[in-house]
Amino acid sequence: MSSGLTMNGCLGRDLTLELVRVTEAAALAAGRWMGRGQKDAGDEAAVHAMRAMLRTVDINGVVVIGEGEKDEAPMLFNGEAVGTGQGPAVDIAVDPVEGTSLLAHGRPDSIAVIGVAPRGTMWSPGPGFYMNKLVVGREAREAISPLSLTAPVADTLAAIAAAKHKAVTDLTVFVLDKPRHAELISALRTAGARVLTRTDGDVAGALMAATPGSGVDVLMGIGGTPEGVIAACAVRALGGAMLGQLAPQKPGEREALLAAGLDLDRVLTERDLVCSDDVLFAATGITDGLLMQGVRYADSGSTTHSIVMRGKSRTRRVIQAEHGPNELKTVRLCHQI
Repeated sequence: MSSGLTMNGCLGRDLTLELVRVTEAAALAAGRWMGRGQKDAGDEAAVHAMRAMLRTVDINGVVVIGEGEKDEAPMLFNGEAVGTGQGPAVDIAVDPVEGTSLLAHGRPDSIAVIGVAPRGTMWSPGPGFYMNKLVVGREAREAISPLSLTAPVADTLAAIAAAKHKAVTDLTVFVLDKPRHAELISALRTAGARVLTRTDGDVAGALMAATPGSGVDVLMGIGGTPEGVIAACAVRALGGAMLGQLAPQKPGEREALLAAGLDLDRVLTERDLVCSDDVLFAATGITDGLLMQGVRYADSGSTTHSIVMRGKSRTRRVIQAEHGPNELKTVRLCHQI
């Protein structure tokens, strides 16, 4: 039985492939609900499939970022123990369907994601649901600082463009299409940047911004705090940079954060959100997107496209997997467990 660790105590390469199997299972289960307008059903199918597959992985895992209170989920909740109990002690961050509305309406970039890091290294957002974020790739990591979150948008874009040896007019910025971002989107366009919007799914947006050659240069705006921790796993593995600051949006959220002793003025980096470079990240496309194709189904089986990363080696692998009909049957049964 593999320990999931290398000889020097790092999370091993074999574990990355196990994590891909976890996100593949979630994507295969969720993809059946693409375009059916039932986001809760798609999410439920993915949760059951991901949880069932996690049971087979040799880790002593605790869910730090899960479906949790925000989604009122009965499983993969914050604090749940996952894995066989054998192998390395790790923190787990999961989102079985990142972009449930995207899935329900058949829109691009719904994905299944998981991040893993040594026990005690993932930041817990507590009662924080929302965070203002800025994500860039490796080329532009030195172009941003904590002041970038409050600086004029045009100044931040100019610094990023200079670092990437581009004109601002050649930058593409990912922003969630929410009413709260109307002024941000207007400022981005006034500065000359192109704007890519999605109704949800800012883990995918952060992944695009941190991945060289994706066509997206920056992520900006307020998104989920749990999603910020998941995204930080990918950003660390890719060598990019991320800034995040709690930005309460829900009634009572600000008061709950202050009562929990959290500093609303603090600007967190990817190293604060995940304080280890011994991080693993996997994602599988559910619907077609910029980085991954969605699930393809046929009588003979199915095809999935995934990305898996290991922070220690800065390795990024793109995996296309062909699943036989027996594996599809197994995934269909997962939601009954």
